[in-house]
Amino acid sequence: MTDRGGFIWYELMTPDADAAAAFYEAVVGWKIVGEGPGENGLDYRHIIRADGGANGGVLALSPDMIAGGARPCWMGYLHVANIEDAVAEITADGGKVLMPTTTIDVGSFALVTDPQGVPIYIMAPIAPAGREGEKSDAYDRYANGHVSWNELYTSDLDGAKAFYSKHFSFEFNNSMPMGEMGDYCFIEHGGQDIGAVMQKPPHVPQSGWNFYIRVPDLGPAVAAINAQGGKVLHGPMPVPGDDWIVNGIDPQGAAFALVSAKGG
Repeated sequence: MTDRGGFIWYELMTPDADAAAAFYEAVVGWKIVGEGPGENGLDYRHIIRADGGANGGVLALSPDMIAGGARPCWMGYLHVANIEDAVAEITADGGKVLMPTTTIDVGSFALVTDPQGVPIYIMAPIAPAGREGEKSDAYDRYANGHVSWNELYTSDLDGAKAFYSKHFSFEFNNSMPMGEMGDYCFIEHGGQDIGAVMQKPPHVPQSGWNFYIRVPDLGPAVAAINAQGGKVLHGPMPVPGDDWIVNGIDPQGAAFALVSAKGG
């Protein structure tokens, strides 16, 4: 696949995959398909958009995973050309391996951290025969049902920018001053803005990636969040570019965000 360095998959880790499926279907319009553990013992399901494409997966956290420290969250997968080389290079630059390389029929992946301790998946995918030149469309800036923005809060802005530039070909050519919060540094990849990096504000408990899912209208989405037992933390609020955003927590405790051209 031709996605070097970009986000190619998104994954929700949750203790209740059935409840998460109902929540995101109501809020975003996704279908989360699959049921129960497979042959490997994992309960892994797929996120299907209204257009029929896959936007990521849902991993049901087992009691053993939770006992080992796993918590509800959204994770992103970044493309690498060679998984073993990438792991070696990332650890040499101060990252850590949280889960060693696993190889499945669609590619090889590992869970690592950046030097600031933020977990990220890296993956060297294997495209199906005849589809080698296709790009992942899990990220799309303007299409509903896709992740539309990738935002990193970090404890070391300069260090994070250097790390992601080196290992994932991110470019940081533009920024927006945010007063006491510092600069909001836009991530450019493949000729387009795909997100931003900023210094972690004091009120944010820990560094991490935050992913904004695009929906047609925040009004019905916010109503669905409340009706389904989620919690709106911030918004709806306008942002530059004529969009509106909401930050929230789903009923199982995973942070998520929505973006729309309509604020409701």
